[in-house]
Amino acid sequence: MTQAFSYNLLKQDGLARLGEVLTPRGVIRTPAFMPVGTVATVKALYPDQVKSAGADILLGNTYHLMLRPGAERVARLGGLHKFMRWDGPILTDSGGFQVMSLSTIRKITEEGVAFQSHIDGSKHMLSPERSIEIQCLLGSDIQMQFDECIELPAERKEVERAMQLSLRWAERSKRAFEAQVASGGATNGQALFAIVQGGTDIDLRKRSADALVAMDFPGYAVGGLAVGEGHDAMIATLSETLPHLPTHKPRYLMGVGTPLDLIEAVRRGVDMFDCVMPTRNGRHGYAFTWNGPLNMRNARHAEDLAPLDLVSTCPAAHDYSHAYMHHLIKSGEYLDAMILS
Repeated sequence: MTQAFSYNLLKQDGLARLGEVLTPRGVIRTPAFMPVGTVATVKALYPDQVKSAGADILLGNTYHLMLRPGAERVARLGGLHKFMRWDGPILTDSGGFQVMSLSTIRKITEEGVAFQSHIDGSKHMLSPERSIEIQCLLGSDIQMQFDECIELPAERKEVERAMQLSLRWAERSKRAFEAQVASGGATNGQALFAIVQGGTDIDLRKRSADALVAMDFPGYAVGGLAVGEGHDAMIATLSETLPHLPTHKPRYLMGVGTPLDLIEAVRRGVDMFDCVMPTRNGRHGYAFTWNGPLNMRNARHAEDLAPLDLVSTCPAAHDYSHAYMHHLIKSGEYLDAMILS
């Protein structure tokens, strides 16, 4: 792997950007939606189906793969790409989201976060250094700094505390990644992204962004949104945050989202997105179409022979009828989740 990590801005329309992220494992065309494969699988889909749907990159998760099967085991088995049979780029989340989502089974200190496994109750310490070590063992092409993501709304004092902690962890994550490169645990084709925090407070967001830009990361993510603040507040915060990030590096909005969220964020200059929503909705009988979302459990679909989406060229959308999908859901068949996902 000799190709260094880089970003090319190809075209711009207003603030919206068309570009490409260059990695040793291939080009990521942006704007890019990254399907979430938390535990080394995009649920209900074969890797080939994920690729044929247009995805250039997918995600894995540091916390979940740390617990099962274990990062050291994945490394012994040849790395995450070989393990899950995906030869394109992979981005790994650092475990920062689990600091919020698993708040009842973790304790935060300056050192890091002590988790009690939701699987077997075993104890695990996830620090910036350990998070980077795990991501390097997995072999991900884009790694994320360890941070603290908090649920909104929250008191400003709490938001600022988490933002400042995340900045200190960003410095430690960067040093840990540089040490991995120096020791051969990572290469110049891999990249570490920073995560801007600060809730919906514009001043905190600016302070976070300015401090992270000064540290000179290869890419920048906006985290801590789509966590309870609502669409309008998210877009307003994003509009005020993005101008403080470099234009010659990729910008990643974490955990988003709905078709509307994606379009509005692209309009403001975001390049990369991830969300569990497409496959999660698919497993629960929902489909996104050009005519809006559909709940295939509704009885009105029971005798509708029209395809799921007349406009779409996707075989899953135009080869199966409303009636058939309704039948699969009511029958509890796995094929329902596969087609809708």
